[in-house]
Amino acid sequence: MANRTQIQTRAAMMRVRFETAGARVVDPPLLQPAETLLDLYGEDIRARAYVTSDALHGEQMLRPDFTLPVVQMHMSDGAEPARYTYSGEVFRRQEHDPDRANEYIQVGYEVFDRTDPASADAEVFSLFALQLRGLPLRAATGDIGILTAAVQGLRTSDRRKAALMRHLWRPRRFRVLLDRFAGRKPGPEGRKTLLEAADPLATDAPMIGKRRASEIQARIEALREDRDTPPISDNELAGLETLLNVRETMPFALEQLRDVAVDLPQITPALDRLEARIAALQARGVDVDRLDFEASYGRTSMEYYDGFVFGFYAEGRPDLPPIATGGRYDALTRHLGKGAEIPAVGGVLRPDLMLEIEEEAQ
Repeated sequence: MANRTQIQTRAAMMRVRFETAGARVVDPPLLQPAETLLDLYGEDIRARAYVTSDALHGEQMLRPDFTLPVVQMHMSDGAEPARYTYSGEVFRRQEHDPDRANEYIQVGYEVFDRTDPASADAEVFSLFALQLRGLPLRAATGDIGILTAAVQGLRTSDRRKAALMRHLWRPRRFRVLLDRFAGRKPGPEGRKTLLEAADPLATDAPMIGKRRASEIQARIEALREDRDTPPISDNELAGLETLLNVRETMPFALEQLRDVAVDLPQITPALDRLEARIAALQARGVDVDRLDFEASYGRTSMEYYDGFVFGFYAEGRPDLPPIATGGRYDALTRHLGKGAEIPAVGGVLRPDLMLEIEEEAQ
Protein backbone atom coordinates (compact mmCIF):
# COMPACT_ATOMS: atom_id res chain seq x y z
CA MET A 1 0.00 0.00 0.00
CA ALA A 2 1.44 3.38 -1.04
CA ASN A 3 2.18 5.78 1.80
CA ARG A 4 1.21 9.45 1.94
CA THR A 5 4.60 10.68 0.73
CA GLN A 6 4.44 8.45 -2.36
CA ILE A 7 0.91 9.64 -3.12
CA GLN A 8 1.87 13.29 -2.77
CA THR A 9 4.93 12.76 -4.98
CA ARG A 10 2.82 11.18 -7.71
CA ALA A 11 0.23 13.96 -7.40
CA ALA A 12 2.93 16.62 -7.78
CA MET A 13 4.31 14.88 -10.87
CA MET A 14 0.86 14.71 -12.46
CA ARG A 15 0.18 18.36 -11.67
CA VAL A 16 3.45 19.35 -13.38
CA ARG A 17 2.30 17.54 -16.52
CA PHE A 18 -0.89 19.57 -16.51
CA GLU A 19 1.15 22.74 -15.99
CA THR A 20 3.15 21.80 -19.08
CA ALA A 21 -0.15 21.61 -20.98
CA GLY A 22 -0.79 25.26 -20.07
CA ALA A 23 -2.62 25.09 -16.73
CA ARG A 24 -2.18 27.51 -13.85
CA VAL A 25 -1.88 26.01 -10.35
CA VAL A 26 -4.65 26.94 -7.90
CA ASP A 27 -5.21 25.93 -4.28
CA PRO A 28 -8.77 26.56 -2.99
CA PRO A 29 -9.26 26.67 0.81
CA LEU A 30 -10.03 23.47 2.69
CA LEU A 31 -13.11 25.05 4.27
CA GLN A 32 -15.86 25.98 1.82
CA PRO A 33 -19.08 27.95 2.53
CA ALA A 34 -21.84 25.45 3.14
CA GLU A 35 -24.50 27.78 1.71
CA THR A 36 -23.21 27.46 -1.86
CA LEU A 37 -22.93 23.69 -1.66
CA LEU A 38 -26.39 23.33 -0.15
CA ASP A 39 -27.85 25.62 -2.80
CA LEU A 40 -26.32 23.49 -5.54
CA TYR A 41 -26.84 19.97 -4.18
CA GLY A 42 -29.60 20.39 -1.60
CA GLU A 43 -29.59 18.82 1.83
CA ASP A 44 -28.31 15.52 0.36
CA ILE A 45 -24.77 16.95 0.51
CA ARG A 46 -24.87 16.75 4.32
CA ALA A 47 -24.74 12.97 4.11
CA ARG A 48 -21.50 13.16 2.13
CA ALA A 49 -19.64 16.11 3.65
CA TYR A 50 -18.09 17.07 6.97
CA VAL A 51 -19.91 20.11 8.35
CA THR A 52 -18.67 22.61 10.90
CA SER A 53 -19.40 26.23 11.82
CA ASP A 54 -18.07 29.29 13.59
CA ALA A 55 -19.49 32.57 14.78
CA LEU A 56 -18.01 34.71 11.98
CA HIS A 57 -18.27 32.54 8.87
CA GLY A 58 -21.34 30.48 9.68
CA GLU A 59 -21.72 26.93 8.42
CA GLN A 60 -18.70 25.51 6.57
CA MET A 61 -17.85 22.21 4.89
CA LEU A 62 -14.52 20.48 4.48
CA ARG A 63 -13.80 20.57 0.74
CA PRO A 64 -15.79 17.68 -0.87
CA ASP A 65 -14.25 18.39 -4.28
CA PHE A 66 -12.30 21.03 -6.19
CA THR A 67 -14.51 21.79 -9.15
CA LEU A 68 -16.99 24.01 -7.33
CA PRO A 69 -14.43 26.39 -5.75
CA VAL A 70 -12.42 26.52 -8.99
CA VAL A 71 -15.56 27.51 -10.94
CA GLN A 72 -16.38 30.15 -8.33
CA MET A 73 -12.86 31.55 -8.54
CA HIS A 74 -12.92 31.66 -12.34
CA MET A 75 -16.38 33.23 -12.58
CA SER A 76 -15.29 35.89 -10.10
CA ASP A 77 -12.08 37.09 -11.75
CA GLY A 78 -10.73 34.54 -14.24
CA ALA A 79 -9.36 35.45 -17.65
CA GLU A 80 -10.47 33.77 -20.88
CA PRO A 81 -9.53 31.23 -21.99
CA ALA A 82 -8.19 29.60 -18.81
CA ARG A 83 -6.75 26.28 -17.71
CA TYR A 84 -6.26 25.32 -14.07
CA THR A 85 -4.68 22.42 -12.23
CA TYR A 86 -4.61 21.50 -8.56
CA SER A 87 -3.79 18.71 -6.14
CA GLY A 88 -4.85 18.27 -2.54
CA GLU A 89 -7.14 16.57 -0.07
CA VAL A 90 -10.88 16.19 -0.39
CA PHE A 91 -13.15 14.80 2.31
CA ARG A 92 -16.16 12.48 1.99
CA ARG A 93 -18.10 10.91 4.83
CA GLN A 94 -18.46 7.13 4.57
CA GLU A 95 -21.45 5.67 6.40
CA HIS A 96 -21.82 2.31 4.65
CA ASP A 97 -18.37 1.16 3.54
CA PRO A 98 -15.65 1.37 6.22
CA ASP A 99 -12.97 0.38 3.69
CA ARG A 100 -13.49 3.45 1.47
CA ALA A 101 -11.30 6.43 2.28
CA ASN A 102 -12.93 9.48 3.83
CA GLU A 103 -9.90 11.64 2.98
CA TYR A 104 -7.85 11.31 -0.18
CA ILE A 105 -5.84 13.35 -2.67
CA GLN A 106 -7.27 14.51 -6.00
CA VAL A 107 -5.38 15.90 -8.97
CA GLY A 108 -7.44 17.86 -11.45
CA TYR A 109 -7.45 19.80 -14.70
CA GLU A 110 -10.15 22.27 -15.74
CA VAL A 111 -10.59 24.12 -19.05
CA PHE A 112 -12.70 27.29 -19.51
CA ASP A 113 -12.78 28.04 -23.23
CA ARG A 114 -15.69 29.07 -25.45
CA THR A 115 -13.73 28.74 -28.72
CA ASP A 116 -14.23 25.04 -29.53
CA PRO A 117 -16.02 22.88 -26.92
CA ALA A 118 -15.43 19.63 -28.83
CA SER A 119 -11.70 20.30 -28.94
CA ALA A 120 -11.69 21.12 -25.20
CA ASP A 121 -13.50 17.83 -24.44
CA ALA A 122 -10.91 15.93 -26.45
CA GLU A 123 -8.05 17.84 -24.81
CA VAL A 124 -9.14 16.89 -21.30
CA PHE A 125 -9.87 13.26 -22.12
CA SER A 126 -6.62 12.72 -24.03
CA LEU A 127 -4.51 14.33 -21.27
CA PHE A 128 -6.14 12.07 -18.70
CA ALA A 129 -5.52 9.04 -20.92
CA LEU A 130 -1.84 10.00 -21.10
CA GLN A 131 -1.63 10.34 -17.30
CA LEU A 132 -3.10 6.84 -16.97
CA ARG A 133 -1.19 5.20 -19.82
CA GLY A 134 0.11 1.75 -18.98
CA LEU A 135 -2.50 0.96 -16.32
CA PRO A 136 -5.05 -1.84 -16.96
CA LEU A 137 -8.06 0.45 -17.12
CA ARG A 138 -11.29 0.60 -19.10
CA ALA A 139 -12.44 3.99 -20.34
CA ALA A 140 -16.16 4.78 -20.44
CA THR A 141 -17.79 7.84 -21.99
CA GLY A 142 -21.27 9.26 -22.30
CA ASP A 143 -23.16 12.51 -22.86
CA ILE A 144 -25.75 13.72 -20.37
CA GLY A 145 -26.72 16.43 -22.88
CA ILE A 146 -28.35 13.90 -25.22
CA LEU A 147 -30.78 12.63 -22.59
CA THR A 148 -31.39 16.18 -21.36
CA ALA A 149 -32.30 17.29 -24.88
CA ALA A 150 -34.59 14.28 -25.31
CA VAL A 151 -36.52 15.07 -22.12
CA GLN A 152 -36.75 18.82 -22.73
CA GLY A 153 -38.16 18.22 -26.21
CA LEU A 154 -40.93 15.80 -25.22
CA ARG A 155 -44.45 16.74 -26.32
CA THR A 156 -45.83 16.94 -22.81
CA SER A 157 -46.38 19.54 -20.12
CA ASP A 158 -43.59 21.69 -18.73
CA ARG A 159 -44.45 20.36 -15.27
CA ARG A 160 -43.83 16.77 -16.35
CA LYS A 161 -40.60 17.65 -18.13
CA ALA A 162 -39.38 19.50 -15.03
CA ALA A 163 -40.15 16.44 -12.88
CA LEU A 164 -38.21 14.15 -15.23
CA MET A 165 -35.27 16.57 -15.32
CA ARG A 166 -35.22 16.78 -11.53
CA HIS A 167 -34.84 13.01 -11.29
CA LEU A 168 -32.53 12.52 -14.26
CA TRP A 169 -29.76 11.44 -11.85
CA ARG A 170 -32.03 8.99 -10.00
CA PRO A 171 -32.66 6.28 -12.64
CA ARG A 172 -35.25 4.30 -10.64
CA ARG A 173 -37.35 7.34 -9.82
CA PHE A 174 -36.97 8.56 -13.42
CA ARG A 175 -38.26 5.21 -14.69
CA VAL A 176 -41.27 5.29 -12.35
CA LEU A 177 -42.19 8.80 -13.50
CA LEU A 178 -41.72 7.90 -17.16
CA ASP A 179 -44.02 4.88 -16.84
CA ARG A 180 -46.64 6.97 -15.03
CA PHE A 181 -46.50 9.81 -17.57
CA ALA A 182 -46.83 7.27 -20.38
CA GLY A 183 -49.97 5.83 -18.77
CA ARG A 184 -48.35 2.47 -18.08
CA LYS A 185 -48.67 2.67 -14.31
CA PRO A 186 -51.21 4.35 -12.03
CA GLY A 187 -50.34 7.19 -9.69
CA PRO A 188 -49.77 6.75 -5.96
CA GLU A 189 -52.50 4.92 -4.07
CA GLY A 190 -55.14 7.26 -2.71
CA ARG A 191 -54.42 10.10 -5.15
CA LYS A 192 -57.40 9.29 -7.38
CA THR A 193 -59.84 9.61 -4.46
CA LEU A 194 -58.24 12.87 -3.37
CA LEU A 195 -58.38 14.46 -6.82
CA GLU A 196 -61.97 13.39 -7.55
CA ALA A 197 -63.30 14.89 -4.33
CA ALA A 198 -65.38 18.04 -4.87
CA ASP A 199 -63.66 19.74 -1.94
CA PRO A 200 -60.62 17.78 -0.71
CA LEU A 201 -60.15 20.23 2.17
CA ALA A 202 -63.69 19.77 3.51
CA THR A 203 -62.69 17.84 6.63
CA ASP A 204 -62.92 18.17 10.38
CA ALA A 205 -59.26 17.29 10.78
CA PRO A 206 -57.16 20.16 12.19
CA MET A 207 -54.60 21.92 9.95
CA ILE A 208 -51.12 21.00 11.11
CA GLY A 209 -47.71 21.58 9.61
CA LYS A 210 -46.33 24.62 7.79
CA ARG A 211 -48.38 24.52 4.59
CA ARG A 212 -51.34 26.90 4.36
CA ALA A 213 -54.68 25.82 2.91
CA SER A 214 -54.02 27.91 -0.23
CA GLU A 215 -50.73 26.07 -0.84
CA ILE A 216 -52.39 22.69 -0.43
CA GLN A 217 -55.17 23.70 -2.83
CA ALA A 218 -52.62 24.88 -5.41
CA ARG A 219 -50.84 21.53 -5.19
CA ILE A 220 -54.11 19.67 -5.67
CA GLU A 221 -54.88 21.76 -8.77
CA ALA A 222 -51.43 20.98 -10.15
CA LEU A 223 -52.05 17.26 -9.61
CA ARG A 224 -55.41 17.54 -11.36
CA GLU A 225 -53.75 19.28 -14.30
CA ASP A 226 -51.20 16.47 -14.49
CA ARG A 227 -53.96 13.85 -14.35
CA ASP A 228 -55.66 15.46 -17.36
CA THR A 229 -52.43 15.74 -19.39
CA PRO A 230 -52.32 13.26 -22.32
CA PRO A 231 -49.75 10.46 -21.92
CA ILE A 232 -46.33 10.59 -23.55
CA SER A 233 -46.67 9.00 -26.99
CA ASP A 234 -45.55 5.45 -27.71
CA ASN A 235 -43.07 6.70 -30.32
CA GLU A 236 -41.41 9.12 -27.90
CA LEU A 237 -41.35 6.52 -25.14
CA ALA A 238 -39.80 3.91 -27.44
CA GLY A 239 -37.21 6.46 -28.54
CA LEU A 240 -36.30 7.27 -24.95
CA GLU A 241 -36.02 3.61 -24.01
CA THR A 242 -33.81 2.88 -27.02
CA LEU A 243 -31.64 5.90 -26.21
CA LEU A 244 -31.15 4.80 -22.59
CA ASN A 245 -30.05 1.33 -23.75
CA VAL A 246 -27.42 2.49 -26.25
CA ARG A 247 -24.06 1.01 -25.27
CA GLU A 248 -21.54 0.69 -28.08
CA THR A 249 -18.23 2.00 -29.29
CA MET A 250 -18.42 5.70 -30.11
CA PRO A 251 -18.98 5.54 -33.90
CA PHE A 252 -21.60 2.76 -33.67
CA ALA A 253 -23.34 4.54 -30.78
CA LEU A 254 -23.63 7.66 -32.93
CA GLU A 255 -25.22 5.59 -35.72
CA GLN A 256 -27.77 4.11 -33.34
CA LEU A 257 -28.57 7.51 -31.86
CA ARG A 258 -29.07 8.99 -35.33
CA ASP A 259 -31.78 6.35 -35.80
CA VAL A 260 -33.33 7.34 -32.45
CA ALA A 261 -33.43 10.95 -33.65
CA VAL A 262 -36.13 9.95 -36.16
CA ASP A 263 -38.54 9.72 -33.19
CA LEU A 264 -36.72 12.29 -31.04
CA PRO A 265 -35.50 14.99 -33.46
CA GLN A 266 -34.73 17.30 -30.51
CA ILE A 267 -31.52 15.34 -29.83
CA THR A 268 -30.00 16.15 -33.24
CA PRO A 269 -27.94 19.19 -32.08
CA ALA A 270 -26.51 17.10 -29.22
CA LEU A 271 -25.61 14.35 -31.70
CA ASP A 272 -23.87 16.91 -33.90
CA ARG A 273 -21.76 17.85 -30.86
CA LEU A 274 -21.00 14.17 -30.26
CA GLU A 275 -19.90 13.79 -33.89
CA ALA A 276 -17.60 16.83 -33.56
CA ARG A 277 -16.15 15.38 -30.33
CA ILE A 278 -15.41 12.06 -32.04
CA ALA A 279 -13.50 13.90 -34.76
CA ALA A 280 -11.60 15.97 -32.16
CA LEU A 281 -10.65 12.81 -30.21
CA GLN A 282 -9.42 11.14 -33.39
CA ALA A 283 -7.32 14.23 -34.17
CA ARG A 284 -5.62 13.79 -30.77
CA GLY A 285 -4.81 10.16 -31.45
CA VAL A 286 -7.60 8.55 -29.39
CA ASP A 287 -8.79 5.22 -30.83
CA VAL A 288 -12.52 5.98 -30.85
CA ASP A 289 -13.27 2.63 -32.52
CA ARG A 290 -12.39 0.98 -29.18
CA LEU A 291 -13.80 3.67 -26.90
CA ASP A 292 -17.01 2.70 -25.11
CA PHE A 293 -20.00 5.04 -25.15
CA GLU A 294 -23.00 4.53 -22.86
CA ALA A 295 -25.96 6.88 -23.25
CA SER A 296 -26.89 6.40 -19.57
CA TYR A 297 -23.36 6.78 -18.24
CA GLY A 298 -22.91 9.28 -15.42
CA ARG A 299 -26.54 9.38 -14.29
CA THR A 300 -25.88 8.11 -10.76
CA SER A 301 -22.77 10.02 -9.73
CA MET A 302 -22.15 13.12 -11.86
CA GLU A 303 -24.91 15.51 -10.94
CA TYR A 304 -23.37 18.79 -12.08
CA TYR A 305 -22.25 17.52 -15.49
CA ASP A 306 -24.54 18.40 -18.39
CA GLY A 307 -22.68 17.18 -21.49
CA PHE A 308 -19.69 14.95 -22.19
CA VAL A 309 -18.79 12.61 -19.28
CA PHE A 310 -16.03 10.05 -18.89
CA GLY A 311 -14.43 7.72 -16.38
CA PHE A 312 -11.56 5.25 -16.11
CA TYR A 313 -12.07 2.00 -14.18
CA ALA A 314 -9.84 -0.87 -13.05
CA GLU A 315 -11.40 -3.88 -14.77
CA GLY A 316 -9.75 -6.33 -12.40
CA ARG A 317 -10.86 -4.39 -9.31
CA PRO A 318 -14.61 -3.77 -9.41
CA ASP A 319 -14.41 -2.93 -5.70
CA LEU A 320 -12.47 0.26 -6.43
CA PRO A 321 -14.14 3.59 -7.20
CA PRO A 322 -13.27 5.25 -10.54
CA ILE A 323 -9.57 6.03 -10.96
CA ALA A 324 -10.51 9.19 -12.85
CA THR A 325 -13.74 10.95 -13.78
CA GLY A 326 -14.68 14.12 -15.58
CA GLY A 327 -16.99 15.91 -17.92
CA ARG A 328 -18.58 19.12 -19.14
CA TYR A 329 -20.39 21.44 -16.74
CA ASP A 330 -21.50 24.53 -18.69
CA ALA A 331 -24.66 24.93 -16.58
CA LEU A 332 -22.61 25.06 -13.37
CA THR A 333 -20.76 28.14 -14.63
CA ARG A 334 -24.12 29.75 -15.39
CA HIS A 335 -25.41 28.93 -11.91
CA LEU A 336 -22.35 30.27 -10.10
CA GLY A 337 -21.72 33.11 -12.52
CA LYS A 338 -25.01 34.87 -11.69
CA GLY A 339 -25.97 35.21 -15.32
CA ALA A 340 -22.51 35.00 -16.87
CA GLU A 341 -21.41 31.65 -18.26
CA ILE A 342 -18.61 29.98 -20.19
CA PRO A 343 -18.25 26.46 -21.61
CA ALA A 344 -16.16 24.42 -19.16
CA VAL A 345 -14.86 20.86 -18.93
CA GLY A 346 -12.50 19.10 -16.54
CA GLY A 347 -11.91 16.13 -14.30
CA VAL A 348 -10.02 14.58 -11.40
CA LEU A 349 -7.67 11.64 -10.87
CA ARG A 350 -6.87 9.52 -7.81
CA PRO A 351 -3.06 9.04 -7.50
CA ASP A 352 -3.52 6.70 -4.52
CA LEU A 353 -5.57 4.27 -6.60
CA MET A 354 -3.11 4.52 -9.48
CA LEU A 355 -0.26 3.48 -7.17
CA GLU A 356 -2.33 0.64 -5.74
CA ILE A 357 -3.03 -0.75 -9.21
CA GLU A 358 0.66 -0.43 -10.17
CA GLU A 359 1.72 -2.32 -7.05
CA GLU A 360 -0.68 -5.16 -7.85
CA ALA A 361 0.56 -5.35 -11.42
CA GLN A 362 4.13 -5.75 -10.18
